[in-house]
Amino acid sequence: ITITMKQSLFVLGLAATATAFTGPIPTSRADTALFGGAQGMATTTEGKIATVTKVKELLDSSEMIFSVPASGITVSQVQGLRRSLPEGTTMSVVKNKLMSKAIAGTDYEVSGELLKGANMWFFIEEDIGGSVKSFKSFTKGEALDETHSIIGGTMDGTNYDSAGVLAISKLPSKLDLIATIAARINAVPTKVARVVKAPGMKVARAIKLAGEEADN
Repeated sequence: ITITMKQSLFVLGLAATATAFTGPIPTSRADTALFGGAQGMATTTEGKIATVTKVKELLDSSEMIFSVPASGITVSQVQGLRRSLPEGTTMSVVKNKLMSKAIAGTDYEVSGELLKGANMWFFIEEDIGGSVKSFKSFTKGEALDETHSIIGGTMDGTNYDSAGVLAISKLPSKLDLIATIAARINAVPTKVARVVKAPGMKVARAIKLAGEEADN
């Protein structure tokens, strides 16, 4: 019994000493968005192949891509940003090696120059302006505009810096241009009919004048 008591006291002493040196154990930490990152799905060979395939599909349907820093953004923040993006825009964190494989042989191969550090990529089908606007609103609302500005983007085989991406986002979208052209085309018959009714007006002359009115 004496030996058992001494052993117990010795063990308790060791436990107390260990506790004094280890300090408190953290109970929680901020969640970080991981989509194919170090702890994401792309950790197995199959997962990596699936990620590269998915990214290639996104590139095929994208008019433009741009990247932002991925570190320091929580899962809840990412979810909020994703909900605010326009339809047709996808964002994902992709490992640089996998992104490099996905862009090889495509118009986006030049974006390899942007593969430094952890990147969150935005794959935009059409609404560049809306996508950039959503991201800017997100960083402002989350007080991240100083640390998470746009790194750069790629469009039609050309890389653009942050200022270039912002400038492109302010241009009319393809849908806006199509709507404008359609409106002008639809307006021509009405203008022709109105001008033709003028006394002594020939059709050729009426069409010419209608076209001039449309230009104005």
